[in-house]
Amino acid sequence: MYNAKSKQKIIFGTDGWRGLNDFEVNIETISVVAKAFTDYLKQKEVKNPKVAISFDGRKNSKIFAEKFSQVLSSNNIDVLLSNHITPTPVLSFYVKHKSLDAGVMITASHNPPQYNGIKFKANYGGPFFTEETKEVEKFLYLKSYSYDSSRIQIVDMVHPYIEHISKLIDFDLIHKSKIFPLIDSMGGAGQNLIENILKKFGIQAKTIYEKPDENFYSRQPEPVAKNLIPLGEYLKSSNIFSLGIATDGDADRCGVMLENGDFLSAQETILYLIDYIINVKKFDGNIVKTSSVTDKVFKFQTNERKVFDVQVGFKYITEKMINENIAIGCEESGGFGFKFHIPERDGILSSLFVIEMLANSGYKRLSEFVLNKRNEFGEIFYDRIDLDYERPDRMLKLPALANNFPDKIANYIIDKIQVYKSSRDEINGIKFYLAGENRWLLIRASETEPIIRFYSEAQSKDEVKEILQAGIELIESTKAN
Repeated sequence: MYNAKSKQKIIFGTDGWRGLNDFEVNIETISVVAKAFTDYLKQKEVKNPKVAISFDGRKNSKIFAEKFSQVLSSNNIDVLLSNHITPTPVLSFYVKHKSLDAGVMITASHNPPQYNGIKFKANYGGPFFTEETKEVEKFLYLKSYSYDSSRIQIVDMVHPYIEHISKLIDFDLIHKSKIFPLIDSMGGAGQNLIENILKKFGIQAKTIYEKPDENFYSRQPEPVAKNLIPLGEYLKSSNIFSLGIATDGDADRCGVMLENGDFLSAQETILYLIDYIINVKKFDGNIVKTSSVTDKVFKFQTNERKVFDVQVGFKYITEKMINENIAIGCEESGGFGFKFHIPERDGILSSLFVIEMLANSGYKRLSEFVLNKRNEFGEIFYDRIDLDYERPDRMLKLPALANNFPDKIANYIIDKIQVYKSSRDEINGIKFYLAGENRWLLIRASETEPIIRFYSEAQSKDEVKEILQAGIELIESTKAN
């Protein structure tokens, strides 16, 4: 048992647990979570449980993975521990491919370098559902832990993953197109995996920042425009590349750049990838998107094909991918899941689909392809603001707002309101659908960072700016109970 004074608070968010490295996430708390995870598996009465464990390149990640493995081993659970830094989707696929009971990834994904954390993966190769995470939480700090290595086996997880995705991508098409991608791994777990896969099929590719770095080469490992300046500069300084691709800290998300160094928004990438998967690859099934994704996706809805709209967090996409026939799932942060693979976002496979999409178009440069698509789909007016919010009432603002909704936002009548709740049944998101086509405001309070996020889509840049500002003012004026 534990002394209450010694307990470090452990809070699970939409995709596992993240906290400050060495402070919130340390050997003791990792071991506490490992013991809770052990007890969770045992109460499910799993016979001879087997768990895969891997890690990214952050400070302490390998050590944490080893300690987590040792706690499980000491409780008679067989552990398959990765022999090196591995992307999260590779771990997830390994769990499904080997019919294991669960997977554990030591990572803080796209969070800044000072963070670390844990992601739980279920036997279907995707994130835990909310109910399962709650079950793990119940066992935190109930029993003491111990270490043992007798049931740990060191394995290579990458080879079966490459064999599988080789069946999903048309590498002959890419090879014939002679396009030349530049890849930025951002010092994360993606390393030079995409390049190696392409070169295996005789396709030229080059990777920058492929070596894992604890500080991600002084960048935040999130593949968005402000963090991809080095990739943009490299593209601009050369005239040989067809496009740029970047993967985040654990390579489950991707960002895309034109060959001229301009960032292609995730919203546009989503539209074009859906179009490619549905209309060119001919994957049958429905589409699922998170509420922060452009509502232009509803253009793909037909009598035979539904578009599901779920709250932010890929596990909600996973739920649909498991329970419905889904061709593609997508989220605003650059996460994509595909049929015939795993119900999980995969930055490696997404990047390869983007490369194949360009190869199939007949264009040699992504800017030419995008210009054609913008003529087809029109322009997307969208933006997001992450507001630093260090005050203690962060998680109380939205519940208070839900009790006192306004009639309008920035003089736009509210047509519909969607309220979202966390795994603890607390209101953590509200989406306001405003009068007019593709016009909305989404407000979310982060459970893992001192941030309140504001998202908006509208009919012009000025409208988006106006709606976002109105959202911030709305939160500031809402009195938390």
